Amino acid sequence: MELYEHGQNLKHLYVDSVHLYYLAALLALVFVCFKFAKLMISRAQQIKVLEAFPGPPTHWLFGHFKQDGTDLDKVVKWGEKYPQVFPMWFGPFTSFLNIHHPSYVKTILATTEPKDDIAYRFLIPWIGNGLLVSQGQKWFRHRRLLTPGFHYDVLKPYVKLIADSTKTMLDKWETHAKTEKSFDVFGSVSLMTLDSIMKCAFSCNSNCQTESGTNAYIKAVYDLCTLVNTRFRIFPYHSEILFHLSPHGYQFRKACQLAHRHTEEVIKKRKEALKNQKEDLIPKKRYLDFLDILLCASDENQQGLSDEDLRAEVDTFMFEGHDTTASGISWIFYTLACHSEHQQKCREEILQVLGDKDTMDWEDLAKIPYTSMCIKESLRLYPPVPGISRKLTKPMMFSDGRSVPAGFLVSVSIFGLHRNATVWENPNMFDPLRYLPENTAKRSPHAFVPFSAGPRNCIGQTFAMNEMKVAVALTLRRYELIKDPYHTPKMLPRLVLRSLNGIYLKIRPNFFFLLAC
Repeated sequence: MELYEHGQNLKHLYVDSVHLYYLAALLALVFVCFKFAKLMISRAQQIKVLEAFPGPPTHWLFGHFKQDGTDLDKVVKWGEKYPQVFPMWFGPFTSFLNIHHPSYVKTILATTEPKDDIAYRFLIPWIGNGLLVSQGQKWFRHRRLLTPGFHYDVLKPYVKLIADSTKTMLDKWETHAKTEKSFDVFGSVSLMTLDSIMKCAFSCNSNCQTESGTNAYIKAVYDLCTLVNTRFRIFPYHSEILFHLSPHGYQFRKACQLAHRHTEEVIKKRKEALKNQKEDLIPKKRYLDFLDILLCASDENQQGLSDEDLRAEVDTFMFEGHDTTASGISWIFYTLACHSEHQQKCREEILQVLGDKDTMDWEDLAKIPYTSMCIKESLRLYPPVPGISRKLTKPMMFSDGRSVPAGFLVSVSIFGLHRNATVWENPNMFDPLRYLPENTAKRSPHAFVPFSAGPRNCIGQTFAMNEMKVAVALTLRRYELIKDPYHTPKMLPRLVLRSLNGIYLKIRPNFFFLLAC
């Protein structure tokens, strides 16, 4: 009898569990249907808004892009038919109003509208809620606290440090000069810019250029950039749960941990040094660096940055301060290799300014105008950040009367803007003379925005330009850059502009440098 009752109980438990299973499955199905219906309504609303903005046809599932090295060329091609603005779809449910004309660009960049909450949201687990992604009063406060870190008195001592890092890179290039074989410059330039940012902003000799093996932080940054882009383009990965459970999510967390350890070690060492300095255990440094200013910054209420905010700003600057400049410098080397006559003019100007010096001083930066124009022209053709995007908090009307509602996503295609044939004559031609004062005066200030513009422009743009000038000047002083005809880079829009197949160049020692030696 007891066995029979026990069996009946088990039977009831089984039936109940089956009912619970079906109920859970039904609830899950209802939830999925609800979410899908919500997405379809959102898609219909977006299509309705975009009726005023004709654009190229799109695949209903994949959107406009394939990530095959031709996406940016497509943007330029579409821009020929739609010279101001056109919609872009990333998958079936996410659209951006893509703008690439100064009149439209001015309207959006003149505001402090926040970055979009899709692509930039995926950065937050890595770089925190720092200056790049923060908004509102927090952004205003942090921008004000960080601005002193980029005063020219702070930037002056950095020139020598950047020069030292560049010379280390160029010494390593001797092996490539002897073999006369092409090599991918992006990797070594990334190490150089990381070395520079560690020395300049954090007074830390990382030895990342001379240590053996692959630099773990550089690899982590590369992986994180790729994974953020992957997550943005694979719609199911927009779900925190699905991305967390995926192999890509595991790789992302692992790379984040490595990047954070790197940052935390830098902050820890500086706090210890400042403590010892207060106790007179070590001599005071000759200059304040970016991290000193972060640690000592305080607002009108004498409130500084919290530990969380401090790490976010260090992570942000560590990434932006080395990866974007690495992209810029690598593409500058490529454009100069493709235009030997301009390269030689730059070299002659640099040799005249530097003479017998093997380094650069702050005063030298203003004495190489032609080289500076070549750098700007490369930044036009190959902007390190190919696009930025904002999410509107209020309706926005553009100069032609068309408008979009609050909540809509607007992207600025810096790459498309810089190659817009209605703005630039022969936009695909390399012409440094575009930046002569008489030529820039005729052009909208929003036609050339490699560092963005307006209140949310790049706070570190002077530092970046100085680093590019030093790297280019010392490189051309020592080497001749030669294009490899068998390796044409295919542009790949990530967080920064990369190449799908690397940026391969050949180098040979400069004749005048050999004479000096």
